Amino acid sequence: MGGLQKKKFERGSATNYITRNKARKKLQLSLPDFRRLCILKGIYPHEPKHKKKVNKGSTAPRTFYLVKDIRFLLHEPIVGKFRDYKVFVRKLKKAYGKTEWSAVERLRENKPTYKLDHIIKERYPSFIDALRDIDDALCMCFLFSTFARTGKCHVQTIQLCRRLTVEWMNYVIAARALRKVFISIKGIYYQAEVMGQPITWLVPYQFSHDHPTDVDYRVMATFTELYTTLLGFINFRLYHSLNLLYPPKGLLLFFFFFWAVQKLSALSASLARVVSTAEEEEAELDQFPVEGEDMEKMEAREKEQKQQEAQKKLFEGLKFFLNREVPRESLAFVIRCFGGEVSWDKSVCIGSTYEVTDETITHQIVDRPNIDQQYINRYYIQPQWVYDCVNAKIILPVEDYFLGVTLPPHLSPFVEEKEGDYVPPEKMKIMALQRGEKPGEEEEEEGEDEEEEEDDDNDDDEEDDEEEEAEEKNLKKMEEQRSQGKSLQVKVTPGKVKVENPARLEQEEKAEEKRLAIMMMKKKEKYLYDKIMFGKKRKTREANKLAAKRKAYDDAEKAKKKKARK
Repeated sequence: MGGLQKKKFERGSATNYITRNKARKKLQLSLPDFRRLCILKGIYPHEPKHKKKVNKGSTAPRTFYLVKDIRFLLHEPIVGKFRDYKVFVRKLKKAYGKTEWSAVERLRENKPTYKLDHIIKERYPSFIDALRDIDDALCMCFLFSTFARTGKCHVQTIQLCRRLTVEWMNYVIAARALRKVFISIKGIYYQAEVMGQPITWLVPYQFSHDHPTDVDYRVMATFTELYTTLLGFINFRLYHSLNLLYPPKGLLLFFFFFWAVQKLSALSASLARVVSTAEEEEAELDQFPVEGEDMEKMEAREKEQKQQEAQKKLFEGLKFFLNREVPRESLAFVIRCFGGEVSWDKSVCIGSTYEVTDETITHQIVDRPNIDQQYINRYYIQPQWVYDCVNAKIILPVEDYFLGVTLPPHLSPFVEEKEGDYVPPEKMKIMALQRGEKPGEEEEEEGEDEEEEEDDDNDDDEEDDEEEEAEEKNLKKMEEQRSQGKSLQVKVTPGKVKVENPARLEQEEKAEEKRLAIMMMKKKEKYLYDKIMFGKKRKTREANKLAAKRKAYDDAEKAKKKKARK
């Protein structure tokens, strides 16, 4: 005899999951606190494979968590802080109700707080793990830093996000880590390479906007609470990797003097460094082949590294002046990342380093049709030129970006065409410039080839002496007739009207539409389409073979009948 038989829905997969309400009661937390705890700890709901079994035969929609995750939350110290905060709020309300102001002050001074340092160390065991997950943190912090003080979120959170994002941008400038920039409808996409990890983030435009009403700001604020702690750790580590002071000079007094962060956010000044020896500054890394890498791959890697080093110095030696109508922070950030000097009018923002009258300015960035006062020793260009130069990794010709000129398409650097894909003509032109060719060189070469062919034809014509003599005689006769006043007899041949076949034109248009539709297919759809077309072609081939066999058989039968008749 065995032990007691377990009841239905109390064994198997049903024991691995727990509903949200049961998990919340087990932790003795309210729904907002439970949601907040799960966000901070990185625990998310799971969809069971056999939902009906886990839900005890019911088909009602419910949220399920893994039992082992909820047990993991039982030992979290923040749960105790959440309970302490509940007690604090209850005591504070009671003191307010009794108008005991001394008790209110005492309670406020002893408000329970908690830190997320242990959660960051727990979720990201190594620094590279944290760098790989920093994309969302940067996007959220840049978003919160643009919020107005409308009461939707705490002012301290907005200021903290602004400080951390400014620190990040200054690090990217100091490390020359920026690689790609793209201007989109949502905002400006940036991609930097930090310690070998590509990091992409989105910066919204600095427009005044109303907060949407269909967004839960408490959930966003919880994520931001985690992300600000993560970004603070990463900034600290990155600054020390470059031997820079952290926090940057000026941000130590951030909460007392607001102009300090304003000066640092101008992005026009270099960061202060810790004193280092000359040996450390001059040290260079030796190049060794990676395991499993041959000499060709090593040379290709060295060539790519040299190209990156050249790209880091793209704007070195150039001085820019920004007009007040252009996006100052974005342009200053990009220009400084590639070694250029930048300034603006003092009335726009603090941190300007030279005036518009400086004769050493090489480029003035203007976003208007024309400008009244122009200096002859500088280029007046539109802002897109800076971003396109960064993506092309070369200094592009300024003629296409002058004031009032229709700008070329702003191509995305995140799109990489494979062999056989469509490449826009603008990108082909940039690729030619990257190779050191001029856009008009191919046309000139074609013209030279045509001239050479004409010369060859003339050489062949010289062999036909009789035809040339006949032409000369005809010319002499025409000149004599013109000198005598006789009318020249000119033969007129009627021209032929080219008749366009509308059915053929329609057929060509349909074929072109079909070709474009096939080109725009998704990968999975293209695979299925190719499979279907391959099957159709195979059936057609088989049908043609059968038709050919049938024809051969019929011809053989006819030949037999003819022989029989004879």
